[in-house]
Amino acid sequence: MRATVLMAGVFLVSALLVAPAQARTEKRIPQSRADVQMSLAPLVRQTAPAVVNIYTRKVVQTRRRLSLFDDPFFKRFFGDLDVQGPRRKRIQNSLGSGVILRPDGIVVTNNHVIEGSDEVTVVLADRREFPAELLGTDERTDLAVLKLDTGGEPLPHLEFHDSDELEVGDLVLAIGNPFGVGQTVTSGIVSGLARTQVGISDYNFFIQTDAAINPGNSGGALVGLDGRVVGINTAIFSKSGGSHGIGFAIPSNMVRVVVEQITSDGRLIRPWLGAWGEPVTVDVADSLGLKRPAGVLIDGLWPRGPADRAGLKVGDVVLSVNGRSVDDPQSLKFRVATLEVGGTATLEVWRRERLREVAIPLRAAPEDPPRDESEIEGRNPLAGTTVVNLSPAVAEELGLKAMRRGVIVVGVRRGTPADRFDLKPGDRLLEVNGRGVESVRKLKRLLDGTSNGWRLVIERGGRRLSLTIR
Repeated sequence: MRATVLMAGVFLVSALLVAPAQARTEKRIPQSRADVQMSLAPLVRQTAPAVVNIYTRKVVQTRRRLSLFDDPFFKRFFGDLDVQGPRRKRIQNSLGSGVILRPDGIVVTNNHVIEGSDEVTVVLADRREFPAELLGTDERTDLAVLKLDTGGEPLPHLEFHDSDELEVGDLVLAIGNPFGVGQTVTSGIVSGLARTQVGISDYNFFIQTDAAINPGNSGGALVGLDGRVVGINTAIFSKSGGSHGIGFAIPSNMVRVVVEQITSDGRLIRPWLGAWGEPVTVDVADSLGLKRPAGVLIDGLWPRGPADRAGLKVGDVVLSVNGRSVDDPQSLKFRVATLEVGGTATLEVWRRERLREVAIPLRAAPEDPPRDESEIEGRNPLAGTTVVNLSPAVAEELGLKAMRRGVIVVGVRRGTPADRFDLKPGDRLLEVNGRGVESVRKLKRLLDGTSNGWRLVIERGGRRLSLTIR
């Protein structure tokens, strides 16, 4: 009863906020039973059938520590030995949520919900179960797209709402399966927009809500009062594992692009500007004549890339993309990523204390030079690494800020020399025994011609590191 009254209060406040000034002064108590029983139940009945539970199964190999060596008698003579038994297979189950977006059974969820799973089962609100086929994933946005075999039977589904129309204070519902207790609906408001400092994925640009979101809600729907999806719930801020009233959802405009490309092309190709920059600080804004610190200060351009050819210059400040404001590099990355390859982006730019517009054609990042992906073998400290040639396409895939040339590590096999010497994916190889590494082919040649020790220079996180091996 208390919850019903509180919800009625929310609607009464909402009605007062949008009513004319004269109406706001006329307060009255509820006059009928219908006035008190205002409810979100009709909206829940409309939207909940399209939100599903996702169950995954994964076979993992485990080893149990032999209990004999935990005995104090043996520890007295042999010390604390880590002796493990034979490998055993174990089934690992996990759960999450998802949203049906098309009547033919296209479902979107979070990538971390299904990552590494061997089997995915989708359970509808009416308890029907379907095996799911994975169509594709995008780790950089933490999204995955599934396809259900419905036998031609249409399923309930939800449409997208334009997430750029959201405002702080809008009422929303979060629908999912928290803690595996079954489908649950919570309500709240949009408490923040364009959250770019969350650090959840490469494309940090989240809707923040105070609707209760808990483990198991991942991949579920954040729904507006029009019954359309405004976001996909993906993370919470919590010190205990439970909801503290700060949840984050991927905006629907990003979800739409990922789903459309994966279902039509089977892969995701994002537009590429060929430019990168830094946030505008208060001091920089003062020096450039800007009224406030906003936008992205361009400090690098790929030669003859789209931005360079369109006339963008180092020192320009990008303030908006297609009329949507840009406050930092993450905002710029998000705005461009939600556009389609083949179109045009109009950037509002601050240059020499004047506003200008720069129209940039949206192209896919070129793979020049070809990546030449190879696993290094032999008797050398890089054995076990998988390396590729750097190109704009590779830089985009890896989320690298500055698109330099050279060779980069994209994988390290466990138990290999590279693993023992702590090589990591993302390391850029600069030198082998004092000679520069410009390509995978040259790297192999340098490794084959060395036998009297090694001196490697790598770049990691903007720092140069040296490794000497005798």
